[in-house]
Amino acid sequence: MNRDQVKGAIDEVVGSARRAAGELTGNTRLQVKGMAQQVKGKVEGAWGNAKDAVRDAVENTEVHIDTQVKLSRKNPPADSERTNNSDTRKP
Repeated sequence: MNRDQVKGAIDEVVGSARRAAGELTGNTRLQVKGMAQQVKGKVEGAWGNAKDAVRDAVENTEVHIDTQVKLSRKNPPADSERTNNSDTRKP
């Protein structure tokens, strides 16, 4: 569990208790604050779960780079120049 998941769980529990206390006392404002804290806890928990999923995916991924480049010329420049120069010159 990461920090966001723990904070989310705490906020959900405290929010639930606040909401229940508001219902028992008839305090609508306390009920609303409790529900808001519960939602905040759910969002924090989801964010923590997403972070864990990304971290796990990165840790379990292997990257292999196997690139080979081979360069070759069909006609070396010296041969092509001699051929071109001898054809264009006339005595």
